[in-house]
Amino acid sequence: MRDTLVEIRNKLDIVDVISSYIPLTKQGKNFFGVCPFHDDTNPSMSVSREKQIYRCFSCGASGTVFTFVQNYEHISFKEALAILAEKAGVKLEGNYAPSKQKTKYEPFYQIYDLSCRIYQNNLQSKMGSKAKEYLKERGIDEEIIKEFEIGLSGATDHQLSDMLTKKGYLEKDLNTLGLVNTRRDMYQNRIMFPLWDSYGRVVAFSGRRYLTEEGSKYVNTKETPIFIKGNMVYNYHRAREEVRLRKNVLVMEGFMDVIRASTANVKNVVALMGTAMTHEQANLIKRLSNNIILSFDGDDAGRHATLVNGEELERLGANVKVLELKDNDDPDTYILKYGAESFQDLIKNAITYRDFKIESLKTGKNFNSDEEKADYINEVIEEASKIKDEIRREIILKNLAIEFNLSYNTLEKRLQELLLKNTEIKEKLVIPTKKPNLKDKYYIAPRAVLYYMIENKKVLEYYQEKGIFFPETKFRTFASEISYIFKKYGIIALADFYTYLSDKEEMLKLLEEIVELDLPDDVKFETVLDYIQVMEKDYRNQEIKRLKDLMKKSPDLKEKEMLFEKIRSLKIGS
Repeated sequence: MRDTLVEIRNKLDIVDVISSYIPLTKQGKNFFGVCPFHDDTNPSMSVSREKQIYRCFSCGASGTVFTFVQNYEHISFKEALAILAEKAGVKLEGNYAPSKQKTKYEPFYQIYDLSCRIYQNNLQSKMGSKAKEYLKERGIDEEIIKEFEIGLSGATDHQLSDMLTKKGYLEKDLNTLGLVNTRRDMYQNRIMFPLWDSYGRVVAFSGRRYLTEEGSKYVNTKETPIFIKGNMVYNYHRAREEVRLRKNVLVMEGFMDVIRASTANVKNVVALMGTAMTHEQANLIKRLSNNIILSFDGDDAGRHATLVNGEELERLGANVKVLELKDNDDPDTYILKYGAESFQDLIKNAITYRDFKIESLKTGKNFNSDEEKADYINEVIEEASKIKDEIRREIILKNLAIEFNLSYNTLEKRLQELLLKNTEIKEKLVIPTKKPNLKDKYYIAPRAVLYYMIENKKVLEYYQEKGIFFPETKFRTFASEISYIFKKYGIIALADFYTYLSDKEEMLKLLEEIVELDLPDDVKFETVLDYIQVMEKDYRNQEIKRLKDLMKKSPDLKEKEMLFEKIRSLKIGS
């Protein structure tokens, strides 16, 4: 099986795999990205194409494509292996072949998948003719219907429940999932829009009325064990690849905005299903891309949402821009009014979040009042102080000086005061943390030798021919594993060793300690010999201490003399 793991890893490039999950930027010979395994605001994860491993300098997470996918997706090693084997085009066999084992919520996902297909069939049948006419009038053609799996709920209050219970699904589960309420279908005569989780599984619906003006315009599924609204971002699974290609993601309010954007060939887009962005949604979106364009409605509520959500995303370290819509439009109505090309131009000309916020500060201000005018100027300077680009700050101040006929020096002085104040606040907010103990030479030496046994064939050959004595059993076991792999395959790589140790917890922990040292690759063989001497010295010191303790405890004079001679011999050897 280990041969298969190595084959999969060799067929995949870790940079390509990880960049399909998070944005990576090349710096030197490595790639860097925001670590998804802790609350990271600066790119602290390094990905090495040469070594085919990743490592976070902040939280210490490290590993190969297997561990990344396993930890990112929160799945088992076997499940991660199946995903990567498919990417690599490798067929898994035996115990690692894809199994039909299901999660406890698998029946729920099956129910929603079947419901979605039933609704799709309804729309394509005779009963769906009026609904399709309505959709066509709204500019939603057959291609979009299929892409977004749009369907139609039945005209009776029992069509869905009858079909699902005949398939053996329990009525109590249908109630739990919000599809049925006291034996009656929740959705009747509504155009059905499926909602997916980040894996592309249908977990909820939004049903729109179309034959009548009575009742709510939309009826949405209640929260269930598989659908928590605040944890979900609409179209996430479908947008991922487009976001990677276009290097940014548009965030909208509702699913109809996303569907309409798709008709304008804008597919790197997701929606919140509302305007209030949760911390979980913000993190999900930031995982897609660090470059985020907010495209909410053009009304007051939409502008407020842009301000609140933009602040949250900037706090997480994202580069945020804003797409400004005319006449209180939402993206859906804007594209219908002005067309795809106009919408694409808006995206190209999106403004920075700070510029949007500065412009929004004018709202409700009475500029005939000197007091309100001064308040506005101070607010603008405060926003300028949060911008890192000095040129942009100067442009803002010069525009203020011209607009209000003020001295640039006065404004610049106020800006410097705020910059100084912000610096002092940041310094006060830094929580003193106990500095980690610097690793001493006795800690580093055995781990360094093991590292160079993997990275340098000459060191491994020295171990095999002359032997290297390691002070602890775990180091000796680790060295034996390295030697075994080399003898078996004739080659060894750090990433392959990660894979080899995947089920050996103690050895894997030691490997992570070794990688954490971030040792240089190009060292002279003499440097490794120095590390070996440090290990030998450490062993002698530990042995001398042990023998001295035995001398103190021993009542036998002859035994004391024997122990003394051993100590003297060890000291001479040093």
